[in-house]
Amino acid sequence: MAKVEIKNVIKIYDKKRVVDNISLTVKDKEFLVLVGSSGCGKSTLLRMIAGLEEITSGEIYIDDICVNNIPPKDRDIAFVFQNYALYPHMSVYENIAFPLKMRKISKKDIDEKVKETANILNLYELLDRKPKQLSGGQRQRVALGRAIVRNPKVFLMDEPLSNLDAKLRLQMRTEIKKLHQKLGATFIYVTHDQTEALTMGDRIAVIDSGIIQQTGTPYEIYNSPINKFVGGFLGSPAMNFIPCIIDNDGIKLNNKEFKLNEFQSRKLAGKKEVILGIRPENFNQENCNFEFMAETDIVEMLGSSQTVYFNINNTNCSAVLNADIEIKNKNIFGINTNAVMFFDLETGLRI
Repeated sequence: MAKVEIKNVIKIYDKKRVVDNISLTVKDKEFLVLVGSSGCGKSTLLRMIAGLEEITSGEIYIDDICVNNIPPKDRDIAFVFQNYALYPHMSVYENIAFPLKMRKISKKDIDEKVKETANILNLYELLDRKPKQLSGGQRQRVALGRAIVRNPKVFLMDEPLSNLDAKLRLQMRTEIKKLHQKLGATFIYVTHDQTEALTMGDRIAVIDSGIIQQTGTPYEIYNSPINKFVGGFLGSPAMNFIPCIIDNDGIKLNNKEFKLNEFQSRKLAGKKEVILGIRPENFNQENCNFEFMAETDIVEMLGSSQTVYFNINNTNCSAVLNADIEIKNKNIFGINTNAVMFFDLETGLRI
């Protein structure tokens, strides 16, 4: 398969940098997820790798070959689109076979490759059907089949699951991950869904306003976000951010104070105001060392868990608790103060 290198790539539309000097290396056989909100530049970056968008400046390499001036058909990549992009008048067999026919491969080889691909994706019984006779998940598998059959160096996927319902998205996430392991290919996957990013990627690149904010494993990104944007973007419900005043190495939450530990005191030396970050699932841990009282606003039951909304220091917050915990109008919430994060009030960077 192939390594993909992106070096100082810029894309300008109408004098606006939608991709702003991005450098990134995708390792051979890696599953890398580009994640960010709509309009952040992630799909534009993917289309530049494919050759569907011109690069304003910078270089893109596939297998150590600069592909800036190589047309899409010669880059040995496969692109899976959000809207499936199937030919409605063709059968499943014909849709999967189409890229091979364009390469003038023999009918015998085409038949072998199409049937092999159909078996991988559980499409064999559907080869004679037209796209309109298929479910959304089946159509997406056909789109994947059309990519797989070519045996490309790199798979590029642009929000391929966004048109599916929640149950199908979960199923297809698993199927795509299994497919990556089976093929041993290089995958670059674009999504705005942070759950997809955390569950599918070997590594994640979080993009905002055309700039990569942080790259790392799902564990690194989730547990050690570099700034408020990354911390708040990944996680559902989102991380709580609470403006706080530091007074004599102490921070008050709803008028009850906890002392900073030695490490926190060194990190926050000289600062009077910070933003405290705590994830909803970090409340009421068994090893909590600080408790405070808060009034409950709303409770959402989610089967085995419940999300409780309340205020800390006049800031809306949420906690994810076990469903068997009784919630009253006023509740005691506990946290482990050694596990909270701190962010700079002005820059948003993690301290």
